[in-house]
Amino acid sequence: MAEPILKLDDLAKSYGALKVTDHVDLEVMPGEIHAIIGPNGAGKTTLIGQISGALRPDSGRITFNGRDVTALGMPARARAGLARSFQITEILPAFTTRENVALALQARQGHSFRFLANVGRDRDLNDRAGEYLAELGLAHRADIPAGTLSHGEKRALELAIALALEPKLLLLDEPMAGTGREETDRLVEVLQALKGRYAMLLVEHDMSAVFALADRISVLVYGQIVATGTPGEIRASARVREAYLGEEGAA
Repeated sequence: MAEPILKLDDLAKSYGALKVTDHVDLEVMPGEIHAIIGPNGAGKTTLIGQISGALRPDSGRITFNGRDVTALGMPARARAGLARSFQITEILPAFTTRENVALALQARQGHSFRFLANVGRDRDLNDRAGEYLAELGLAHRADIPAGTLSHGEKRALELAIALALEPKLLLLDEPMAGTGREETDRLVEVLQALKGRYAMLLVEHDMSAVFALADRISVLVYGQIVATGTPGEIRASARVREAYLGEEGAA
């Protein structure tokens, strides 16, 4: 049986008396999409922050790709293959869509950011950036300023930037946030096309997207994982309906 690409053991984080991560155990297997759902204030963002290295847990262990990374910061985890797509889109709006991806490719190669002039002259870099954009359905938007993209296109660009880092695991923090139904459906199609090639940990409020994408779902309530299972098992769980999904999620 394959080993988990990500394993959380007894992870805990508190702010004063408030337990925001309450002894969480979680596994993400290679190639799977594992979704974390839960109400606002459940501790999802804090948990993702600890996995990415933005926050240090008070106790517990994070194992990534067979290595204990609990003490590593974000840059070291990114170099190890853990790429985070943020809840709030982070792109360089004055640069073209292609240049945004080319700069990520350049950073992956270990160069300092040489910025626009050199990136624009590097044909190989730009050709490879174009390949990622084509995969994300953005080839026709490659040479316009990234700031002029629609919100959904910016989310797709953010994902292309993450893929350019050649991750072993994608942390997707509410990729559908702020998108309309058509853009959400397009992002779901994109992620479905990537399924199996990358392990993904998906935090998302859009339940239709979660149930369309996830192989397994963990439900986080008040910092605790109250259930983990397949989408069918989560839908059928009376405990989950009571804690979070409600009648709408159970329909």
